Amino acid sequence: MIVIDTSAWIEWLIASPTGTVLGGILPDRDDWLVPTIVQLELAKWLTREVGSDKADEVVAFIQTCIVAPLDTSIALLGAELCAKHTLAAADAIVYATATEYRAELLTCDAHFHGLPGVTFIAKGKS
Repeated sequence: MIVIDTSAWIEWLIASPTGTVLGGILPDRDDWLVPTIVQLELAKWLTREVGSDKADEVVAFIQTCIVAPLDTSIALLGAELCAKHTLAAADAIVYATATEYRAELLTCDAHFHGLPGVTFIAKGKS
């Protein structure tokens, strides 16, 4: 199972060179785990950048994946990870979700670089 961070989703959705690399390593959609915070971030970005119709399409696509709600266990683990790795709250929730579900985290966000269980693909790399 894999958690795709918002940064990786955006690169994939805009079909950037980095997104092309990501597309080549993504597993079947049945193995995609989407934290609800990623849904929020993507809907916000898509609505701002390409409009609500595209945001609705992506949200509908996400509903075909495994959606991981934010619960107490993930929230408390996220709080620990904030302190341990100096992560922002949203990043800590994404990382906690991956950790809780024993999933790999795929990201283009340098804040995660070097953390256990993270596959980091730098933007602009192909």
